[in-house]
Amino acid sequence: MDGLLDRAHLVGIGGAGMSGIARILLARGKAVSGSDAKESRANLALRAQGAKIAVGQAAANLDLLDGGPTAVVVSTAIKADNPELVAAGERGLRVLHRSEALAALMTGHRVACVAGTHGKTSTTSMLTVALQQCRMDPSFAIGGDLNESGANAHHGTGGAFIAEADESDGSFLVFSPSVAVVTNVEADHLDHHGTVEAYTAVFDRFVERIEPGGVLIACADDPGSAALATSAETAGVRVRRYGRAAAAAEDLVLLDYQAEGVVGVAKVALGGEEFELRVAVPGEHMAVNAMAAYLAGLELGAPAAELAAGIGAFGGVRRRFESKGVAGGVWVFDDYAHHPTEVAAQLAAARPAAFGGRVVVVFQPHMYSRTATFATEFGAALAAADEVVVLDVFGAREEPVPGVSGALVADAVPLPPERVHYEPAFDKATTLVADLVRDGDLVITMGAGDVTMLGPEVITELERRAGG
Repeated sequence: MDGLLDRAHLVGIGGAGMSGIARILLARGKAVSGSDAKESRANLALRAQGAKIAVGQAAANLDLLDGGPTAVVVSTAIKADNPELVAAGERGLRVLHRSEALAALMTGHRVACVAGTHGKTSTTSMLTVALQQCRMDPSFAIGGDLNESGANAHHGTGGAFIAEADESDGSFLVFSPSVAVVTNVEADHLDHHGTVEAYTAVFDRFVERIEPGGVLIACADDPGSAALATSAETAGVRVRRYGRAAAAAEDLVLLDYQAEGVVGVAKVALGGEEFELRVAVPGEHMAVNAMAAYLAGLELGAPAAELAAGIGAFGGVRRRFESKGVAGGVWVFDDYAHHPTEVAAQLAAARPAAFGGRVVVVFQPHMYSRTATFATEFGAALAAADEVVVLDVFGAREEPVPGVSGALVADAVPLPPERVHYEPAFDKATTLVADLVRDGDLVITMGAGDVTMLGPEVITELERRAGG
């Protein structure tokens, strides 16, 4: 694909994945244009780097670059009737999926891909920050913004390329990593894959993409990942495991985990040597993610002591248990969790961070298909909070489904009715949360949709009530 991305037009350029590709292309001196449905912080940053971006999508946007684009890049979210995609076809332009463009950017690097149903962004981010602390300057593309740099992608001078690998549409099957991490395999994205079996099978195909001599790093505690590791070994792939159930000399074993407020301390062992991994974000699941990052860093040649210190320097990712502030004695966090396992893990992490106060969760279900499939599981997971507020479904790319609403989740929460609140009117949620909380509580807004806007609004309302 040499030269194909010299002048690239990205449809939906402000998205998490697309903006990262644009950032790397610009850093490599390529000409970049794009369009998005609305203005965003990402668009402003890319314009400052030299991208030409239009708000709104139209065929004429393909002429933003002198000479027009050499390729048009799209994601799965772009529909076939998008005017820019239609125009690209009419002009005979090469159209690349986002993952194909990312794979082209990996050429010439040693590639580490992090995949899994949960924990991809955090694990990729930990690995990236740790390698940066080791002065290895990796290139990276992540589905979230690092707190350290505020960036989701970077063109580095080192020889490694770290990427979050998205299984939701199977697009990660274009990558050929030498280091592949699979954090877990649990049913999700059935709107695309159709069945649990089909979803699981795509990970088997991902393992087949590992370069000869490469390694699979798999979580021994997750049944899906553990099964994947076993089948990979049978096929002759080298495997390293991590977690409490890991046992081999080359595995990283979790011996103990302790929470110190919002800091987690994992006691681990590798090859008979015991040491600590400190993680500046709460939850044992985050410590386990750090173990995956540590093994991947070793495989990429990072020195062990500096690598462990680098993981300790990781300060988190936007929308992953991200602190939004304190008001009226109430600490407000925001999190991207939108699968029952993720919800349960983050609420477990929130409990020690609350320092004895109540945990109040504001949950927005994401997509009608996921809500219908997992309503009971969501209800069970949310029961770990002291007060539960459930909003209506954020449909994303789906049309509403009759009978599927946030009420399905609220009704499934096995708590006394007075502690579960279904609020379908988004504009009333801020007042409801402010009425519920008291001094010492921890509030966590949770979901993959626009629930992220509520945290700052709750803080503003609490400050108003306190006379601040």
